Amino acid sequence: MAGAGVKDLKRRIRSIKNTQQITSAMKMVAAAKLRRAQEAAEKSRPYTDALNETIARLVGVSTDAEHPLLAKREEVRKVGYIVVTADRGLCGGYNTNIIRAATDSIAADDRKIYNGIIAVGKRSRDFFRKRTGLDAEFINLGDKINYTDAREISQYVISAYENEEYDEIYLVYAKFVNVLRQVPTVVKVLPIEPPEESAEERNIEYIYEPSAEDILLTLLPRYVGGQIYHAMLEGKASEQGARMTAMGNASQNAAEIIGNLTLKMNKVRQAAITDEILDIVGGAEALNKGGK
Repeated sequence: MAGAGVKDLKRRIRSIKNTQQITSAMKMVAAAKLRRAQEAAEKSRPYTDALNETIARLVGVSTDAEHPLLAKREEVRKVGYIVVTADRGLCGGYNTNIIRAATDSIAADDRKIYNGIIAVGKRSRDFFRKRTGLDAEFINLGDKINYTDAREISQYVISAYENEEYDEIYLVYAKFVNVLRQVPTVVKVLPIEPPEESAEERNIEYIYEPSAEDILLTLLPRYVGGQIYHAMLEGKASEQGARMTAMGNASQNAAEIIGNLTLKMNKVRQAAITDEILDIVGGAEALNKGGK
């Protein structure tokens, strides 16, 4: 029985060591991908901030500008949610937290409206397809995010908004802070509500050529695409950071389990050796007594 126990423990230790090698390798791969994804997300932030400031200034001086993306609906009947998750799992609570942020936002809206889901990533696609259904899905975008994919998504939501298929559209993604922290974020994309200018910006007068209205109308579709692109970059950096952390924790847990199983195996082996020694001693005593 003891021998069988030792063999079983050896098999379990070998299996966990193999798993540990996989998780360690995945951690290193995620760390390499994280560096690239983090650099891309950080480089996009100044552009996104500058675009937000520009739109805010243009809206402030173009009070008479008319564009479907600026028009607010008197009655909101359908709201769309662009939910940006990963195509794969093994990244801790990353996907779950984003999906929870989307479902919490939907539940918190007490208006009697229909909510449509535009899934970006397989995890959001799989979750909402089984529950609420999908209006559109964009999956298998890869680890290298490019603006072409974001533009395709923005073209879909802009067209749907202009055709009054949606009255409001929100973007749900994870904002990358560091390897250990990714913040689920919900922002309104349409109708466009530009951020407020700072006091310093309001005191600066700009000269626009050809005109503020023309520039605003040209930038509005790019503004939507830029918001989605930035969210996808932040999401990819968050995904790799969460995966790196999750695989690191998995490797540490595997090491602890291996240590506990090794200790248990040594105890079982020691007990077996003790039993064999006792059997030998008992047999020797029996022989001595028989000889007398």
